[in-house]
Parts: sequence; C-alpha cells; structure tokens
Amino acid sequence: MSGIVSHACRSLFLDYLLSESSLGEIQRAFEASGIMYVDNGFGHANSKRRLVQGYFLSIDWNQSADVVKFLEVISFYMTREETRGISFAKEHPVSRFIKSLKMCGFEFRDGKVIAFSHSARLADAKAMATTLDLPHLEDHIRRIETSIDADPALAIGSAKEMVETVCKTILTKRASASGIIYSKEDDLNELGKKAFSVLRQLPDDIPDRAKGAKTIKTMLSNLRSVVQCTAELRNWYGNGHGREGDIKRGLSPRHARLVVGAASTLSWYLLETDRDMG
Repeated sequence: MSGIVSHACRSLFLDYLLSESSLGEIQRAFEASGIMYVDNGFGHANSKRRLVQGYFLSIDWNQSADVVKFLEVISFYMTREETRGISFAKEHPVSRFIKSLKMCGFEFRDGKVIAFSHSARLADAKAMATTLDLPHLEDHIRRIETSIDADPALAIGSAKEMVETVCKTILTKRASASGIIYSKEDDLNELGKKAFSVLRQLPDDIPDRAKGAKTIKTMLSNLRSVVQCTAELRNWYGNGHGREGDIKRGLSPRHARLVVGAASTLSWYLLETDRDMG
C-alpha cells in the first residue's frame, strides 16, 4: 500500500486540493498541522501542485505520528465541505478521495478522520504511544503488526499485554489524584475496571439527564466488556498458556484480527480520554 495512507489516496487528495483549495489555504492547513514544506526543486514557486508535493515529501508515510498530522489536514477540509453544505455526492471531487480513504481503513465522522480497520487503529495507538513517549506500548504494537499472519497466538497475547500497559500507564499517572492504585495481583479485568473508573468512563458516571445517556451507557458497557473478552480469548488462544491441540489448529489470523481490532480500539479510546482530561 506504500504507507499507512496509500499512494493512490494521496494522489486523489492532491487532485482535490488542486481543484478546491488555494495556495494560501493549503499552506495554512498543512503548517497548522505541523507539516513543513520541503523544496522539491520542480515547477514554479506559486504552483499548488509543487506546494502540496513539497509538504508530502516531508511526511514519512510509514510513521503513524506523521500520518496523524496528514489526517488533521484532511479533517480540516472535510469539515469545511460540511460547513459549505456539500453532501459528498458522487459528482463532487472529494467523493473518490473519501472512497479511497476508506480502503485505507479511515473515514470522516463527527469532524474527525477516524480509523475503523485493525491496522488503522493500531496506527492510531502507535501515534499516541509515540506522542506520549511510551516505548513499552510501541514494542507491543510492533509485535502485533509482525505476528498477525505469521503467529496469531503471539498477536493475541501481545494485544492483551498492550491493553495491560495502557491501563497501568493511566493508573500510575492518576494514582495520587484518584487514590486508585493497582497491584501485581490485579488481572486484566481488574486493571480495566480501575482504568475506566479513574477516567470516569463507567456507565454510572454518566448522569441520567445527559442527552443520549442510555445509549452512551450501553456503549461504555460494551467497550468495558472488551477488556474481559480480550483476557478470555488470550487464555484460550494466546501465547503463554498450554492449549489443547484442536484449539491451536482452529486458530487463524482472522481470530487475531478480531482481538487486535477490539484491543487497539479500546487502547486508543482510553489513551485519548486520558489525554483530553489533562
């Protein structure tokens, strides 16, 4: 795919910018997201194509932290189109780009480009780990990325360890303020419960009078169950435990993708919630 965001997707976004944006707006959007211009040595200095390609050159498309900045640029333009009342119909220049973006595992929703595939979610979690300087979390993600197809059991075990690391990181950070600490005896389910508690993400933390309270509580309860399910699936399929032969034979990369997708979504949500709380 030539990067987390494919070359085809980048080309379509370039086409969109050439037809729908100005030199000044392109410059402001990219630099506001922390993307610097690299002189590519081709074309005229006032060329929109040269400007965009110069920004593209400074992005490492295999590095999550760089791609997150690019997704911020996309979010700016998609929000602008929504403000204009454009419905992203087939004939609009942005429609082909949005379709290509979805093929990379991302979609625009509620003012942000978000990941929905397991690989894109892992990219989100990795970017967050880099930003927060969490090398242990990055190690778990690297093991997951290299083992989903080659060693599904290792991927499942690493997904469980990833969630553990996220929970322990949050609990350690907020121990003095919350008074909630973890111990060596805490299993993943207990760690998850404590992490949700310090982040005030348990269903009981949502006031009944809040708009959509019932739906929010249901979603939080379901997300909370991911912790328990990840632990249980790891015990059945993951590395580190003795397993019966027939269970081992039934394991495939699709099982790993199921666990990894859920675990990476959970990890990203907890880390982002923790960051937003300050």
